[in-house]
Amino acid sequence: MQGDRQPGLKGFLGFGLLGVGVLWDCLAGVYQPVWPAWAGLALTLGLYTLLILAPLPVAAARWVVGAMAALVTGMALVYANGWFYLFPLLALACALVLQDRAVRLALGALAAVTAFAVWRGGEGIGPIMGFAWGSFSTGVVMAAFLRLHVVIAELNRTRERLAEAAVAEERLRFSRDLHDLLGHTLSVIVVKAEAVRRLAVRDPEQAARQAADIESVGRQALTEVREAVTGYREVSLAAELERVREALEAAGVEVVVRRDGAPRSAQAEALLSWVAREAATNILRHSTAAHALFEVAGAALTVRDDGTPKHPDRPSGGGLRGLSERLARAGGSVHAGPLPGGGYEVRASLPVTTADS
Repeated sequence: MQGDRQPGLKGFLGFGLLGVGVLWDCLAGVYQPVWPAWAGLALTLGLYTLLILAPLPVAAARWVVGAMAALVTGMALVYANGWFYLFPLLALACALVLQDRAVRLALGALAAVTAFAVWRGGEGIGPIMGFAWGSFSTGVVMAAFLRLHVVIAELNRTRERLAEAAVAEERLRFSRDLHDLLGHTLSVIVVKAEAVRRLAVRDPEQAARQAADIESVGRQALTEVREAVTGYREVSLAAELERVREALEAAGVEVVVRRDGAPRSAQAEALLSWVAREAATNILRHSTAAHALFEVAGAALTVRDDGTPKHPDRPSGGGLRGLSERLARAGGSVHAGPLPGGGYEVRASLPVTTADS
């Protein structure tokens, strides 16, 4: 009963004022003897307050409602008059505890009991219908209110879960972007820094050009990180392949780029650009390749090299896993592994719907 079905119900304590009629009759000496009426009123309001304020288990709350029903019905049959006004209070209690079909049955039975009690008290058809309908409608409105609260509470929880999922997804996106951006860029900087060290003495002019390239790569990395932070990054596959070629050739890898058609959507182009970048990063970091082939065929990209892993026993990093997640979200796939005749292959493909969107 508690939790969803008791949302800030302290305001409903005010319905205890329905007992004012009984209180007035007690003070006016209508009931004789009066002390059972006082005790009955106090017990009825006490049980109702318990339902509102106490975190009762459902089974215990049903017993409380049952006790209220027996008490109010019995006192109404004995004393009549002001006790009729406590039937709507009993209807509220039923709506608090019972649900769905049970509350409908209980409210129907309560309306019938109310009508009988009022009839037995000597009232006419008007009061009989008024008290019966008042009790029934009060319970229906209360049940509808509680049901609405349950729906609103569930919507709020769903909204919170969606917000948490969105934050987690954004963190994951940023993590993947940083890994793919900086992993490749830092590998290029390391290669060019090694070239600067080798050329510093025997060819200062070439060393200066390599140092200028390091500055250019660093500036480009700053721009890309800013774009990753904002979540907006325009990627050209042709430009990415050209940067990859320059980086690999600076490391002594001969690169061939073949193109047979091109992706027909910005999403496909961006995803294949990530694949090209990660494949080049793996060649720079983990391979002894001398030759590499980048082959674009529509919404598919295949990268092959003739190298062997520098550290065969080292487990693969998170770059390819990140690529798999990226492409899987667009319905694509990435396959990577050694070739039978030697070398390594990374093959990525996207569905036609992604390529055309």
